[in-house]
Amino acid sequence: MKTLKGPAIFLAQFAGDEAPFNSLDSIAGWVASLGFKGVQIPTWDKRLFDLEQAAKSPEYCAQIQATLAKHGLVATELSTHLQGQLVAVHPAYDDMFDGFAPESVRGNPKARQAWAVEQLMMAAQASKNLGLNAHATFSGALLWPYLYPWPQRPAGLVEKGFEELAERWLPILDAFDKAGVDVCYEIHPGEDLHDGATFERFLAAVDNHPRANILFDPSHFVLQQLDYLAFIDRYHARIKMFHVKDAEFNPSAQQGVYGGYESWVNRAGRFRSLGDGQVDFKQIFSKFAAYDYDGWAVLEWECCLKHPEVGAAEGAPFIQQHIIKVTERAFDDFAKSGIDEAKNRRILGL
Repeated sequence: MKTLKGPAIFLAQFAGDEAPFNSLDSIAGWVASLGFKGVQIPTWDKRLFDLEQAAKSPEYCAQIQATLAKHGLVATELSTHLQGQLVAVHPAYDDMFDGFAPESVRGNPKARQAWAVEQLMMAAQASKNLGLNAHATFSGALLWPYLYPWPQRPAGLVEKGFEELAERWLPILDAFDKAGVDVCYEIHPGEDLHDGATFERFLAAVDNHPRANILFDPSHFVLQQLDYLAFIDRYHARIKMFHVKDAEFNPSAQQGVYGGYESWVNRAGRFRSLGDGQVDFKQIFSKFAAYDYDGWAVLEWECCLKHPEVGAAEGAPFIQQHIIKVTERAFDDFAKSGIDEAKNRRILGL
């Protein structure tokens, strides 16, 4: 049995223009002071990380590792959530997702997609240079506008959408395979990979590619009313990354899963700081211990009510308290019978 690693923290929600959030060195000092042991790094934020440099320069990666080590930290994974989103964008979302890309490719979907693919390719090499074995991203979405079957979806539309999605991702998956790194798609509303059924469709379309894996975040399951514990049972072999994030779902006469176009504060489903929502983390950590998950438990802090710095400060001890140090022996070893092979045969009448 294996004990998972942690606590770690995803830096994306904390990066800013003011100290200590405006450089890797200063933000590393801050998270270390809270008790975190690792950081998941957003590759799009050059205040913290230069992806192009990391892809081409092992020396730069060594500097990143040294900066973190100075504070007793390690890099757990890199993230390309924003770039992965741009690998597949339905035209209805072109204007809104253009903000994820540099100005040079905005208004040009083909150029934006090519830029996104190049970013993922660099992330594969950067992960290898950093000695990492897993990478966080989004799948992007071509089919999301057709999630609800009204008007009736034309025959073959869904199959064609996943065929195209797979065609775009296969070269990226191959590049990560060459680098020895798993691609972990966050199962997330807004993506074509937003539940188990859609992940299975994608997996079939990429011929069960060994690097097509899952970033498990239970908050997104609460908001969809999915069984996140049964999900671990079904997909544990493909779960290579874990975002520790809480959520709550309180349906009313006015709204349910779809949210009624309400703000985050007024939605039936809301992200919450750790311990303030409804996620059963004791059961989740127990399942990961039973299934020998040996990756990181990474706080992704998002809450519509609590201050982020408070959420971060509470997050490290919350995760630490939930990590199960797995046993090295059976709990009832004290009652061993002392029976050997010969006695076993005699007991069985052999």
